[in-house]
Amino acid sequence: MRKLILLATMALAAAVMPSALASAAPAPAAAPASVEAGPTAAQLLAKTTSCHQISNGKYKTDEDVSAKTVAVCDANGAVFWKADMDIDCDGQRTTQCNENTDCCYQDDTAFHQSDGKPLSAAKLPYIVVPSSSSIWKYSSSQLKGGGSCAVIYNGKIEYAVIGDTGPTQIIGEASYATAKDLGINPDPSNGGTDSGVTYICFKNSTVSPIENHTNAISKGESLATTFVNNN
Repeated sequence: MRKLILLATMALAAAVMPSALASAAPAPAAAPASVEAGPTAAQLLAKTTSCHQISNGKYKTDEDVSAKTVAVCDANGAVFWKADMDIDCDGQRTTQCNENTDCCYQDDTAFHQSDGKPLSAAKLPYIVVPSSSSIWKYSSSQLKGGGSCAVIYNGKIEYAVIGDTGPTQIIGEASYATAKDLGINPDPSNGGTDSGVTYICFKNSTVSPIENHTNAISKGESLATTFVNNN
């Protein structure tokens, strides 16, 4: 009888032990949280299909064209326009940007680095906004030097800063580095693209320091997410 009781006790212990061990085992580690990135190019472009025009008229894309086809459009938290991309090589003199590579080279930019030097078009992704005129004053749309912008071309997004100002009648220009990162020929003499570029600039934004592209990306992704959610 004692033998039967002992065998029964051993059998019961064997049945209980696996579940006890399982409950005592440490839980598998949780999968690491995915890093939150900004919206896709398609998500941003979907918010720019209609235009609430705020410019007093339209801009030309180049000096040698007569048609004025580009309007500046207002949105919740941003303004945007759809244009071409001419190459700005102004600022610090580099191998890519100098008097020999660019017939119209200037050794300064409207906005400067934190150390007071001009921006480097060859290194820093930045865009050019038209100088203030009766057509549009960028400052009236809460834009300023160092402001955050998303530049979209061929399914790619480049987060850039407002780094320079250009002619009062022309729109659609960005630095050598912006074009290169987007897969556009960055050569200031024969590069750029004639169409297909969307510029979205976020109101009341500042990338600091202006020359820190890593900060421009993180700031831009955050603002772009808010733009998509609020429009």
